[in-house]
Amino acid sequence: MSHPDDLLVDIAALVESEHSSRMSLTVVVPGAVITGRLAPEAMWKERVAEVLRDSADLGHFAAAFTAADDSGAAPEDGNRPTHLHFHVARILQGSFGIPDTGGMYRVALRDVSAWTVGDIGYSDQ
Repeated sequence: MSHPDDLLVDIAALVESEHSSRMSLTVVVPGAVITGRLAPEAMWKERVAEVLRDSADLGHFAAAFTAADDSGAAPEDGNRPTHLHFHVARILQGSFGIPDTGGMYRVALRDVSAWTVGDIGYSDQ
């Protein structure tokens, strides 16, 4: 999508303003279907930074996710969200979800071509 769906942008803004990580969503982006729960950007960045800090090889990249430019404040009308921040998310590939335990994905709203509320279940049986 060259212009993000306004309803989806509103959902992302609500996730930010309510600091909620309970909203389940499934999106179609070029090359993937991603399903999982949305998180506010500040919460998502904090979690990614924690994971990176725990890595001996990647710890120095954590600083990119803890930059002072993120106030954690909800977006205002002129500052609408531009990305969805998924946690406990999986890329659906056939009957499998990758990774099994869920991952952290940042998706540009303009790249979402279709979406639905809810987390799509899958089975490897």
